[in-house]
Amino acid sequence: MISALMPNYNRADLAFERGEGAWLYTVDGRRFLDFGSGIATSSVGHNNPHLVAAIAQQAQRVMHVSNLYRVPQAERLAERLVANSFADSAFFCNSGAEANEGLIKMIRRAQAKSGHPGRTRIICFNGAFHGRTLATLSATGNPKYLDGFGPRVEGFDHVPLNNMNAVRDVISAETAGILIEPVQGESGIHVADFRFMRELRAACDEYGLFLGVDEVQCGMGRTGRLFAYEWSEITPDILSTAKGIAGGFPMGAVLTTETIAKHMTPGSHGTTFGGGPLACAAANAVLDIVLAPGFLEGVRARAAQLDEGFDRLSATYPDIFAGRRGLGLLLGLKCKADVALVQDAAMHEGMLSVTAGDNVLRLLPPLTVTQADCSQALTMLEGAARRLRAHMAAQAETVA
Repeated sequence: MISALMPNYNRADLAFERGEGAWLYTVDGRRFLDFGSGIATSSVGHNNPHLVAAIAQQAQRVMHVSNLYRVPQAERLAERLVANSFADSAFFCNSGAEANEGLIKMIRRAQAKSGHPGRTRIICFNGAFHGRTLATLSATGNPKYLDGFGPRVEGFDHVPLNNMNAVRDVISAETAGILIEPVQGESGIHVADFRFMRELRAACDEYGLFLGVDEVQCGMGRTGRLFAYEWSEITPDILSTAKGIAGGFPMGAVLTTETIAKHMTPGSHGTTFGGGPLACAAANAVLDIVLAPGFLEGVRARAAQLDEGFDRLSATYPDIFAGRRGLGLLLGLKCKADVALVQDAAMHEGMLSVTAGDNVLRLLPPLTVTQADCSQALTMLEGAARRLRAHMAAQAETVA
């Protein structure tokens, strides 16, 4: 049977009808431990009572009114994000790609309105992923994602991550800013050195550039702090976030300082759905959970538990795993075996995961994952390693 859906996704033959916490249940009754979280999106788990109640209550009142009018839910959300970050104001949209589009536009406009209209170029990093629109694909720079979509959008320069000499070499009179993911997820869980982040801040101050951080995946508590830039103790000028911000409801945001925000005058940028009552009610509910006392400490504790377990797995199964990467609950297991085979073996043990570049298994549990869930995940990964080891041994015998 030919599906009416476009064939642009390589979907696993699984369909889920419900979830509970870190677990998903298929229509045929199977249970899976979800260490993918919709690619870091189901941040407070499945069927979270507080989030579900907030969405249901708001849906019964009003779902959409447009930004022609005040949206109290958005005003409250913006105030809370500002109070807990570097920012002075927020713009809400629908996705990470939209957030990064907005970030790029805001950096360019702020330079232009500050007397530097020639400053339009943005420095990005090899291995980045900033979205699927034409501009954010060009900011990403990966030829595989650009194939068949015509010429790149002009204005992006790419350099190696954690290489300050390369950054300084491409700064010119046309440079407007720098855009970096504090943790690159898509290309294999690469963490930007904290020192490198501080050096980027210093370079932006020296040359009059804006420092943008893409926290679409690593923000909203994913690394054990509300935003990953906090680990390097810097102050960015502008930040994009999405994925986990509303716990699975589509939403994105751009946070920035007054230096940039003051140039976003009426008509300069907009969105039909962004910042609506329903999305902002969901995001406020997520913030209630993530900002609760002790919650982020719990994220860090679960991350430490998994780090220790991954180290044991890598030592016990060096033919399968080559070590761990990541920060907080944005984790990766570098694989010796083909990562697709590792992922498949883990799924047969009842665990869902996501692959990433550089032969890395990406592990992104809900931030509400329990100690017992993490213990179960480690048991499943060990089962997957044994399963794959046996498979590889059988194949070797067949070849011999």
